[in-house]
Amino acid sequence: MRTFVAAADAGRFQDAADELSITQQAVSKRVATLERNLGVRLFTRTARGTRLTIDGQAFLPHARELLRAEDRAIASVRPGRRALRVDVIGRRLAPAALLGEFHRVHPEVELDVVTLFDADAAVAAVRSGTIDASFRAVTMPGRRLPDDVGVARVFDEPVQLLTGPAHRLAGVPAATPAELAGHRIWMPGIVPGTEWAAFYDDLAAAFGLTIEITGPGFGTEPLLDTIADSRSLATFVGERTRLVWPADHGLRRIALRDPTPVYPHSLTWHRDNPHPALAALRDHFGSGRPEHPDGEVWTPAWARR
Repeated sequence: MRTFVAAADAGRFQDAADELSITQQAVSKRVATLERNLGVRLFTRTARGTRLTIDGQAFLPHARELLRAEDRAIASVRPGRRALRVDVIGRRLAPAALLGEFHRVHPEVELDVVTLFDADAAVAAVRSGTIDASFRAVTMPGRRLPDDVGVARVFDEPVQLLTGPAHRLAGVPAATPAELAGHRIWMPGIVPGTEWAAFYDDLAAAFGLTIEITGPGFGTEPLLDTIADSRSLATFVGERTRLVWPADHGLRRIALRDPTPVYPHSLTWHRDNPHPALAALRDHFGSGRPEHPDGEVWTPAWARR
């Protein structure tokens, strides 16, 4: 296919051979094989070289597209040419926003954003080279990351309470975590054993909260519908979680203070990853000292170590 395109562009088999660093005989054989497979003539001989037939003219744009597809396929997996592949916990959550900020600063870096299941899957993918980096809370209780995995804490995200307009706390501008004791916090999307389950388990234990995870996890929209209509149910969301709801839902985001619970987002990568854009990603987020809100904050003990 590449020989056919080179011959079509050059107009002479010898010129195509020179471009491809092969013999003219090899060009002729490759074109003849392609013509035999297609069952049509692609070129006619002229006094000045070769000219595309009507079938050759029809076939040429498709041949070019096949070569472009091949180049894209190779670039998708070749370090240094392929996009920087980064895992985020969710496309509406803070890590996706952080990655968007990086791309605005470095628009020349092509990104391939993926969403893996949990921190275990992300660390395994980082080590295997399936992804180049991941944004997650990765320091799990009682466990240590492998030595070949680098980690930097990059952002402490405040956690907020989300209620409907009829909830008893809907009218307050802020609340303390301790004041949520006795209220029903509903988070049906939590999966036991994940890093986000570990965070909310520790948050509940630290302040005597009740976090219910039972019920079908049908996604964000059904959760917001339920919260909007409830006088007793509320849920937790990150400050930078992007949510859109109908105006008549009247949902309230309530800040938590004294202390502010913060979710510890970290960047992880393989120390031997050669992708040139990975260094730019790491430099963008500095030395690992996380941004966090003013005042007293709370985060799990395993994230503070």
